[in-house]
Amino acid sequence: MSAGMICSRVVATVWPHESVRTAARRMAEHDVGTLVVVEADGAGEAIGIVTDRDIALRCVAASLDPDRATVAAIMTKPVKAIDEDTPIEQAIARMADLGARRLVVTGEGKRLVGMLSLDDVLALLVEEAGPIARLLEKQQPRIPA
Repeated sequence: MSAGMICSRVVATVWPHESVRTAARRMAEHDVGTLVVVEADGAGEAIGIVTDRDIALRCVAASLDPDRATVAAIMTKPVKAIDEDTPIEQAIARMADLGARRLVVTGEGKRLVGMLSLDDVLALLVEEAGPIARLLEKQQPRIPA
């Protein structure tokens, strides 16, 4: 199974020249804590991410004006990405190596196609563990009380 098969294909984005307040509003509108920053030229390549934590620490705590500060000024870069064809085992290993809870998933030409989060991986593990749990339950010896 590949990262592209389990990643979220609906990703909220922001341009680097947009204000931090615009990014915060977009997060609220989409009920997300992370936006992928994409090139403003329309190429669709991810150049960074901005999180609610970035806004809190790099803007608010640093006393920047969220109406004047741009996303480019506070975003995390370079973007941590994997190709959509990357096997999920390699994607998990990359997340662990980077200490990252999410990776941008890219397709042909490094174009943004999705976001793989730790929650996506955990959901897959839970889904796969269900049949195993049922099998183990059936194989448990029944000892009368």
